Amino acid sequence: MKKIILITGGQRSGKSSTAEKLALSISDQPVYLATSRIWDEEHQKRIIRHQQDRGPEWVNIEEEKELSKHDLSGRTILIDCVTLWLTNFYFDNDSDVEKSLQEAKEEFEKFIQQDATFIFVTNEIGLGGMPENTIQRKFTDLQGWMNQHIANVADEVTFMVSGIPMKVK
Repeated sequence: MKKIILITGGQRSGKSSTAEKLALSISDQPVYLATSRIWDEEHQKRIIRHQQDRGPEWVNIEEEKELSKHDLSGRTILIDCVTLWLTNFYFDNDSDVEKSLQEAKEEFEKFIQQDATFIFVTNEIGLGGMPENTIQRKFTDLQGWMNQHIANVADEVTFMVSGIPMKVK
């Protein structure tokens, strides 16, 4: 039976660790679907640290954009994270919010057609102040609209605050 769970919150709010614990409570061998590109050395170090934190029980898949090309029916899948996934669309589309949102929504809808448990991790980047530049403001809008889209179809939504999960839906 398909189930969609969204875990959202700020940076370092405990989203990923909460999602990992949840995935392991559902499955003995969950899938970790990492969406990040390697942007620089510091980012690569973050990725390596995340990989080292996970144990051998995880099936790791790196996928920047085309989540639906992986047949994961019957599995528990942790998608970490929507923000980095959207960043890939945004950069590939030269900061075109409408095109990026359309492509991401289409890919999301194809992906969730599988009969699986999906745990999406995302960021609430719009909780802070107004970004000072146009590119950041446009991405904040893109992120917010995609978060709303996922939350609308999700069976459960959890908001993380300082490591504490707060059930929203």
